[in-house]
Amino acid sequence: MDGIIETISSFAASEPAIYYLIIGIIGAAVLAAVINLGAMYIVWLEVKLLGDFSARYGPNRVGGRWGLLQIIADAIKLFTKEDTIPKKADKPVYVWAVLVACIAVMLVAAAIPFGALYINGTNYPLVVANMDISAFYVEAALSLMAIGTFMAGYGSNNKYSLLGAFRGIARMISYEVPMGVCVISVAVMAHSLNLAEIAQNQSLWYAFAQPIGFAVFLVALITDLGRIPFDQSEAEEELICGYNTEYGGIRWGLLYFQEYNVMLLGSVILALLFLGGWNGPIIPLPILSTISPLIWMFMKVVIILWFLIWTRSALLRLRIDQVTDMGWKVLLPLSIVNLAWAVAVGSYFA
Repeated sequence: MDGIIETISSFAASEPAIYYLIIGIIGAAVLAAVINLGAMYIVWLEVKLLGDFSARYGPNRVGGRWGLLQIIADAIKLFTKEDTIPKKADKPVYVWAVLVACIAVMLVAAAIPFGALYINGTNYPLVVANMDISAFYVEAALSLMAIGTFMAGYGSNNKYSLLGAFRGIARMISYEVPMGVCVISVAVMAHSLNLAEIAQNQSLWYAFAQPIGFAVFLVALITDLGRIPFDQSEAEEELICGYNTEYGGIRWGLLYFQEYNVMLLGSVILALLFLGGWNGPIIPLPILSTISPLIWMFMKVVIILWFLIWTRSALLRLRIDQVTDMGWKVLLPLSIVNLAWAVAVGSYFA
């Protein structure tokens, strides 16, 4: 392993341009495969858990008793349907909305460390672009999803889609501010804006050091994801299917999967910022010790995903005015209080 690391380091020093090009191509391919396969099986996990929560079977046909291949069958069905565009739609905006949503997801994923490898007493983060300001970058890139949502709603030339797009923008504006203040609070306590360093520096999980910030960020994250009780931009009982009403086939499938891609990325971000990321006891086995940070990260992300799915089953949808009021009148003041707390005691958790 040491020889491999030395060879890679020497090649990077001698041919930096080629090295970073190769790393970028490999990283993008692996990243796209990981997050899209992950999103597919988050859909399966959600359907299965929702079935369990309501005493139903859930998927149990395609792929054996657990229906593990059901989501692949659904994907084949969606991606092979006829691709249609409404006659009076704004075609460029309608088409580019899906691309903007997909690009936004990849931009977010590029700066997120999905775990680490434990080699010779050191954790090496698994991240494509290890940025010094990755926490701010990720939050900024997440907000691009709202642009894709608005383009889809506006370009469809459908009043229900447009209402869903307006709701999505209003929700994003209300909750991006408290979410950003919570990220600043974590950065103050960790003395870094690098997500990998924030995860590494948590001798005490920031969920315990900043319980108010954790609660505010969790609510803001659920809102940003558009999950129940904050799915006002879709709201089937009110808006048919919301901003993606006029989409079908592969375009609808891509928009649908992007929501679960963001759900996966949001769970990873929450684990990095407040739950110690990949930190955990090293498994004392020769094979598992190297990947033990990955195992801890996977376990934390699955628990977060289970919670997000449970909220969908347990809670009712709020009205859009209630959502915006809570963002400005409750979460924003609480996030400022949490920031004051982080500034006051941050030195003790460095």
